[in-house]
Amino acid sequence: MITVNFFKKIILMATAGVLLMSALASQAEHHDPRVSVQLWSVRDALKEDFEGTLKALSDMGFEAVEFARYFGPYEEDAKGLKALLDSLNLKVSGAHTSFDKVSPEAIEKTVAFYKTLGVDVLVVGWDTRAWDPDKVESLVSDLNAMAKALKPYGMRAGFHNHNREFEPFGDTNFWDYIAGSTDEDFVLQLDVGWVTYAGEDPIHYVHKYPGRTQTTHIKAKLPPGTENRLPFIGQDLTDWPAVIRAELAVGGTEWFVLEQEDYPNGMTPLEAVRRSKVGLDKILAEL
Repeated sequence: MITVNFFKKIILMATAGVLLMSALASQAEHHDPRVSVQLWSVRDALKEDFEGTLKALSDMGFEAVEFARYFGPYEEDAKGLKALLDSLNLKVSGAHTSFDKVSPEAIEKTVAFYKTLGVDVLVVGWDTRAWDPDKVESLVSDLNAMAKALKPYGMRAGFHNHNREFEPFGDTNFWDYIAGSTDEDFVLQLDVGWVTYAGEDPIHYVHKYPGRTQTTHIKAKLPPGTENRLPFIGQDLTDWPAVIRAELAVGGTEWFVLEQEDYPNGMTPLEAVRRSKVGLDKILAEL
């Protein structure tokens, strides 16, 4: 005999199923890949034609840009730069900076500039102390101080790797030392190209530090001796679908930041960026 309680259970199960599907849909929406471009890729073009280069990147379909300390004629005009970016439908996914910009004397001006652009992540993109056994501790101290200084402003600090951070250090490597010596909310901006170049597995590091790859560099970098490959996304050695799935599922990745450092066969930087963007779009569409 079918009872009232039976119908209640059916209704409860159906409701739970709807709520679960809604939660999963919301999560999927939150983790939809968003694609930015590191402006270092086209630095010379920016110096020749700042606004035209940004327009070209927008026309390629990029949602955002990541700055690398060059702002063209807008160095002191964050509002003007924001207006230009808005007119091109471009957001700012983050920025590379240096320690002098977050010193006690400079931090208020720096934060005000980037807040106007909508930036909440500032990343140190290069520091040779990162692979110096006698100086890496001082780098970590500066990174932690930077993170502490930015926190009251609602901003996060991060560090970006190259290949030498994966050289041995003690019983680990420099990247592991930096990751293990910074807080859980410190951004580890994994540059997948340099990890591959170093002969390491980027997926391993995404899983090793879950939730800390909020922003990642999507770069094709070919290790020495590589043959029959090109330094473009999808034409290189990296298993990009597997990397991207790991970053979305485990890394907490908010932005995929395409960076192009190699311009083979006489291609201009913009042409090379376009080639990698086409490859990345194809991979994302097939996920």
